[in-house]
Amino acid sequence: MSQSLLTIGTIGHVDHGKTTLTSKLSGKWTDTHSEELKRGITIKLGYADVKVYKFNDLPEPDCYSPIPKNPKSKVEGILERKISLVDCPGHESLMATVISASSLIDGALFVIAANESCPQPQTMEHLMVLKTAGIKKIVVVQTKVDLVPKEKALEHYKQIKDFLKNTEYADSPVVPVVASSGLNLDALLYSIEKEFPTPKKDETKEPHFIIARSFDVNKPGTEIEKIQGGVIGGSLVQGILKKGDVIEIVPGYMEVKKEKETYNKIKTKITKLVSDGEELEELRPGCLAGISTELDPALTRADLLAGNLLGLEGKVPAAVSETLVTLQPLDRKGEFTGIVPGEKIVVGFGTTSTLGQIEKLEKGGKYKIRFKKPIPVIKGDHVGVMRVSGNRWKVFGIGIIN
Repeated sequence: MSQSLLTIGTIGHVDHGKTTLTSKLSGKWTDTHSEELKRGITIKLGYADVKVYKFNDLPEPDCYSPIPKNPKSKVEGILERKISLVDCPGHESLMATVISASSLIDGALFVIAANESCPQPQTMEHLMVLKTAGIKKIVVVQTKVDLVPKEKALEHYKQIKDFLKNTEYADSPVVPVVASSGLNLDALLYSIEKEFPTPKKDETKEPHFIIARSFDVNKPGTEIEKIQGGVIGGSLVQGILKKGDVIEIVPGYMEVKKEKETYNKIKTKITKLVSDGEELEELRPGCLAGISTELDPALTRADLLAGNLLGLEGKVPAAVSETLVTLQPLDRKGEFTGIVPGEKIVVGFGTTSTLGQIEKLEKGGKYKIRFKKPIPVIKGDHVGVMRVSGNRWKVFGIGIIN
């Protein structure tokens, strides 16, 4: 079993323990950028792979573990499957990224901390985002139960069930965990195994790889003949990519000509495919992976290519500077005024966001939107849309590309 075929997002209130939970499940801390470490919150999408092991000598749910050997019996577990986790930012101002990330994920872990009453304002917002983004399956993770008495934890559990009872998520399991120590992770993995079957994804379509990170892996002072090409990280959402494929990256790199920003698509070749530390000959959909290329590493340093779309040469959708969008607002009565031409918005797409402007209202309730940075989208894609309300950026809803 060389790669994951299921991608799950973790979503929840700021500081409710999403990143700690992800690190316990995967062994990887997803807040890796200096600003994230300094502020203690996830700003960009974080990625990690989880291995689910099963011990046949134990009953359910005790038989599931993220580690390969039972520390008590020393019995080796059987690797059931690998799962890719996307750690989504919880802060309201970053919600457009979460909406656009729904194109990457097959389900969600909805993280709610037991030491705060439920629902918090952000918790209600996250539920609206899950619903509007079309996420059908969730598992609720009740974190920080070690910080409250048993009676308070049970009361909080009832608050969660009441919060969800009139939604499509009413029957979703609620699993209490202590993320910091890993307590009850076996029960959480059991629920993940039962609620999230591995989806069937179309491997016959042209490959679309959404870039989340890009790197220069060379250390300062590396000799020229030993310099490695740029590395790209992200998720393959459809099709198959193979080692040796000639690829294009859209919209590509930006340069300024006559005081105007222009973007140039990039052509290169795949030299190596890696997922969870294993080198692969090909990538299949649902897999988070790193792609080594022949690119000048100056083009991939510091996430310069984050938000780009990668595919086979001549098969990647063109990046557009404007397009028609059908807007589906969240249920936020009275928070927004009517949309007017010239209004500035934030549009989340793929794994990043850009500024946009409403150009005009077209027939059928469609809006023409111009983007500051061209974005690679195709008909039917979802983008997150944020508008200003009360001097703050707030999630307005989802835009469907026409």
